[in-house]
Amino acid sequence: MTVRTCLPWPDKRLRTKAEDVPEITDDIRTIWDDMIDTMEAMPGVGLAAPQIGVMLRLAVVDGSTQRGKAVRLANPEILHSSVELREHDEASPNLPGVSAKVKRPRAVTVKFLNEQGQIDRRDFVGIEATSVQHQIDHLNGRMYFDRLSKVKRDMLLRKAQKMG
Repeated sequence: MTVRTCLPWPDKRLRTKAEDVPEITDDIRTIWDDMIDTMEAMPGVGLAAPQIGVMLRLAVVDGSTQRGKAVRLANPEILHSSVELREHDEASPNLPGVSAKVKRPRAVTVKFLNEQGQIDRRDFVGIEATSVQHQIDHLNGRMYFDRLSKVKRDMLLRKAQKMG
């Protein structure tokens, strides 16, 4: 089990778009395994590779109640989003101690490379839909608080600064 350290905000890598994964190799599978160990240690329902300083378009999501059902995604891309929104309290290990309510589509269809290196499609609903969208934001150099109004974002970052 390898739990990796999450980059502290405002590390510039958290604002950098991650690189596409050209193919699934044993090295990529090892990174996914480390990401799952890191996510479980938080505990969280998802993690994107840039959060641990790996600048590749890799994410893991596990919203199951019993755990151990993580979906490994490379180069995830949202194909369809539901019109219906869902509000959920979001946070990040890169900015510990603060969270905010964010509205995102309740369901999304995502295309990605799976563990076997094949193009896969999957529907994510509820907490897993929120998590996969949150991770794709990380892969694009965005944080959840970027979806807040300027006033709420500034308040959240000031609160985090006081705590840190």
